[in-house]
Amino acid sequence: MKVTGYRSVTTEHEWGRLIGDANGVMARPRTPVDVLILETDAGVEGIGLGPHAHVEQVFGAVEGQDPRSVTALYDRMLAWVFKTGHAGATFGAIGAIDTALWDLKAKAAGEPLWRTLGALDRFVPGYASGLDIALDDDRLAGLYTEFADRGFSSGKLKGGRRLEDDIRRLRILRDVLGRNSARPALMFDANESWNRSQAVRYVTALERTIDLTWIEEPVRRWDAAGLVSVRRGIRAAVATGENLTGLEQYRPLLDADAVDVVQVGNVWGITHFLRVAAVAHSRDLPVSPVAYHTNPVAHAAAAVPNHLAFEVQGLTAPIGLRVDQEYDDGGIVLGDEPGIGIQVDEDRIVAAQLADTAGRIAGPHVRPHRAGLRLVPDAARERVELS
Repeated sequence: MKVTGYRSVTTEHEWGRLIGDANGVMARPRTPVDVLILETDAGVEGIGLGPHAHVEQVFGAVEGQDPRSVTALYDRMLAWVFKTGHAGATFGAIGAIDTALWDLKAKAAGEPLWRTLGALDRFVPGYASGLDIALDDDRLAGLYTEFADRGFSSGKLKGGRRLEDDIRRLRILRDVLGRNSARPALMFDANESWNRSQAVRYVTALERTIDLTWIEEPVRRWDAAGLVSVRRGIRAAVATGENLTGLEQYRPLLDADAVDVVQVGNVWGITHFLRVAAVAHSRDLPVSPVAYHTNPVAHAAAAVPNHLAFEVQGLTAPIGLRVDQEYDDGGIVLGDEPGIGIQVDEDRIVAAQLADTAGRIAGPHVRPHRAGLRLVPDAARERVELS
C-alpha cells in the first residue's frame, strides 16, 4: 500500500448555540470543520481532521510511502520543515496527515484504531465542555442537562470576565451535574485571558465558594514562571498544553513544575498525543485531550496509562460525517469499525453549499487587543483599533 494523493473538504458543525470564551464569541452557530482524505493505490482512504492549510509543505514526505510506517513518516514530516519550523498551521497539517495515516494503518489491519494501539477497553472517560460563555442561565442549564442525561458528572465552564456571573454559572453547573455525583468535578477555562496576578486573585475568589478541580490556561501557554506563580497561589490544579506544538514546547513547563494536568489538542495528531502522554507519564502527570470534532484522539487516549478525562464539546457530528462512537456513562464509547471510524459523505457536504468563511475571521480564536492588560477583568467595553 502506498500513499498516492489527497483531497481536502470543508464541512461545518451545527452547534445549535453560539460558542466562545473570554476572548470572543463566534458570529454564528456553525463553525468550519476541515477534513483531509489521504488516497492510496489500494483504494483505501485515510481520514484526518483539523485545519491543514500547509499540507503541500509536508505531503511530499509521505507521498509514495507505505502509510503503515506512521511514526517514521511523522518524523519525516518534521524533518521536511525543520528549517522553516513546524509550529502553528504547519503542525496542524502534520497532525491531519498523521491522523489519516493511523486511520489507514488500522484499516489495513481490519480493526479499530483503539485496538491497533493496544487498548484493553473501548470506553474513554470524559467531561462535558459546552464552550458556553454566550449562553444565558437557562440555556446553560439545558445544555449541561443533555450531558447529564448521558451520565456526565464532570464539566468545564468558560469564563474569566465577571466574577459574580462565573460564580452563579458554576453553581448551575454543579447543580445540574450533581444528579450523577455528590461532588461533581468542576473545571474553569480562562483561555489565556489573564495575567498571573489577575489569575491568582480571580481563582482565589472563586474558590471561596466553588471547589474547582482545575483552572485551565490561566496565563499565556508558554509562561512557565506565570503558571508556577498561579499553581502556588491557588488550591485547584493548573491545566494547560492544548496549543503547544511539539515536545520541545512542553519541556520548559515540565522542567519548571508548572502544570498539574498536561493537555493535548486533537488537531495535532495521534503521534503527538502518544509522545506527550509518554513524557507526562514519566513525570507521573495525567494527560487530558482537548476536543475537536469527532474526537479522533480518543482512540489513543484509550491506550495510554495516564489518561484522565477527554473533553466532549458536543453530542452530534459535523454535517456529512458519520462517526462510529457513542456518548454514555460520562464518556466516549468507541466502536468496532476499522480505523478511527469516520465515514465522509462528500456529496452531502457539497450539496450543503458550505462556503461561508465568517467563522474564520472573528471569534474566540482572535486574541482581544487588551487581553491580559485589563485593570478590571470584567471591563464592559474595549477600544477596538481597525487598520
